[in-house]
Amino acid sequence: MQPMTLALIAEVVDGRLDQVADPAAVVDGPLVVDSRKVTPGALFVAFDGEHVDGHDFAEAAVAAGAAGVLGSRPCGAPAVLVDDVMEALAKLTRWQSARMPGVTRIGVTGSSGKTSTKDLFAQTLSRAGATSATAGSQNNEIGVPMTVAACPPGTKFLVLEMGARGAGHLTYLTDMVPLHVAVVLNVGAAHAGEFGSKEDTATAKGELVASLAADGLAVLNADDPLVAPMAARSAAPVLFFGRTEAAQIRATDVTLDPDGRAHFVLTTPAGQAPVALRLLGEHHVSNALAVAAVAHRVGMAPAEIAAALGDAVAATGSRMQRHDRPDGVTVIDDAYNANPDSMAAALRALAAMRGERRTVAVLGEMRELGAGAAAEHRAIGELAAELGTSVVVAIGDRDAAALAAGAEDGGAETHLVPDRAAATGLLEKLLRPGDLVIVKASLSAGLQALVKDLIAA
Repeated sequence: MQPMTLALIAEVVDGRLDQVADPAAVVDGPLVVDSRKVTPGALFVAFDGEHVDGHDFAEAAVAAGAAGVLGSRPCGAPAVLVDDVMEALAKLTRWQSARMPGVTRIGVTGSSGKTSTKDLFAQTLSRAGATSATAGSQNNEIGVPMTVAACPPGTKFLVLEMGARGAGHLTYLTDMVPLHVAVVLNVGAAHAGEFGSKEDTATAKGELVASLAADGLAVLNADDPLVAPMAARSAAPVLFFGRTEAAQIRATDVTLDPDGRAHFVLTTPAGQAPVALRLLGEHHVSNALAVAAVAHRVGMAPAEIAAALGDAVAATGSRMQRHDRPDGVTVIDDAYNANPDSMAAALRALAAMRGERRTVAVLGEMRELGAGAAAEHRAIGELAAELGTSVVVAIGDRDAAALAAGAEDGGAETHLVPDRAAATGLLEKLLRPGDLVIVKASLSAGLQALVKDLIAA
């Protein structure tokens, strides 16, 4: 983070120093919430969580090199003490973000594709200037401050993935880090159990756009009927991306090669250029267009944008990553997260890559869908069958059973198993050389471990 003395941190967060021998001691490392990840000069942030109290690890963090602790009670280590650690973290982040001259802050949200798009941004904008971006999927009220603190000197573009679990969350994040550019990718059924409906989700996601000042930029998906109207909430100019002719940043002539990688012609107000993505799945076309819109706005030429998009790879694990086994079985790891839209996109990518191969969809349950969960799971099973998926393996309980029923009724060979161990045993017997397998589920389903089992087989 930007160098700050412990005394200054205490002043910024309205805290008090405790057991600090040298108030002038400088914090110039990252914000850290896990004492095992401390590096010299770090500020260890001690949360009193439901399962773990960070204060219990404060002394170990300082012994490992942390310059101090931000906490809510004495912890046997040099600390800045406050009543509310989360509130103090927000104050600290607001102070830090206000002191980043020359840094363009770009926020990205959406029901699906945030992390993949953030990675595309990082790789594309780096050609126009030093770029820093969210690590992994650290997109909440703790992850965003960590990203801001990790932004190195000389950065030109700071790309922040921003997630929301309900109304007011994006307002909270953008109050900490006011944005220059707000990007909204899509609105789907993800987290419907928390938001209430897709319309409620759209209202919450639109907070990103509503936060912009008049000199900012809103980048919106013209193809999404719940995103495009967010233009009315923006005090800033709006740049639309999509396949419709109403979009200033547009994709035409979209095709998929035999490996499931999208090719298209990128059209911008500055001209056209052909794009050949290395990422798997047609859904990445929309993500790439969002990136192209911002890249165009910062002055990159169409050919330069196309080349950067074409060179970009999947930088965060378990997102449409391909693994080829010696026996000819190909495993597509998309097990990091799942919702109805991303699950459908994964199944369509599987179908596009099929060729003459047998396809096997290993699907865990999608979480946080609320009252419509069973229907959404059944619809995914039906889609798998409709797309010609050879074998569907559903993993889980009641919702998995609904998915399996939809696939079976559609004519696909279907298997229902309760957990990862049962799936591993089934797949050891089921898979044949040359099969094309995709594994997808919400993170809590734990299917990343199943991918490791399959790759090691």
